[in-house]
Amino acid sequence: METIKIDQKLLSSPMTVKELLVYYSCVKDKIKRRLKEFEEAGKENDRRLFEELCFCIFTANASAKMGANCIERIRPVLLTGSAAELQKKIKGHYRFWRVRPEYIVHTREFLREEYGLKMRKLLESFKDREALRDFFAKSKGIKGIGYKEASHFLRNIGVKGYGIMDKHILKCLCEFGIICEVKPVNTKEKYLEMEGKLREFARKIKIDFDELDLLLWSSKTGEILK
Repeated sequence: METIKIDQKLLSSPMTVKELLVYYSCVKDKIKRRLKEFEEAGKENDRRLFEELCFCIFTANASAKMGANCIERIRPVLLTGSAAELQKKIKGHYRFWRVRPEYIVHTREFLREEYGLKMRKLLESFKDREALRDFFAKSKGIKGIGYKEASHFLRNIGVKGYGIMDKHILKCLCEFGIICEVKPVNTKEKYLEMEGKLREFARKIKIDFDELDLLLWSSKTGEILK
């Protein structure tokens, strides 16, 4: 999935709502293209879906680019390697090189034992979208992600309607006066509260919720990543 760069001339920080709408008119086709790519990723095989989950484990408290780099390094041994083998692949290239491979192996073996690593079947077994996110955010078998990265994972495989409430999104909400200050959203209640504020903002300015998430993120980073 290629990096979609944004013309720096379009960016200003902080933006007014009027400037955000002008910015959206310039980049909405790129955002829609990225969301379509997420939908296509969701049609991939079980290995690819599990790989996306591992990407999000790597991305937590790191960057999307770092997560992608780690996946490239461990891909040959992702389904079979021990934690030590995965650690060896990323040591010197990633801050959390010790613990995240342990999370991945723990998660892999849990999903293999309980679900045969049949990711699509697992995902489709949930009829309630909140229960689906709760499973990835709260299950003791899934290590290294909470509500933000569970939302990130599901968004990246084309499941719509989840907000990724990271520091960039929260900063934007603060700049628009929607929240008073940027604080960690480290409980489900706080996460849903912030997500609800983002959803209401999307309704108010008449931008699709999933598009708004990418719009705000790109306004801070200059890129439309995954």
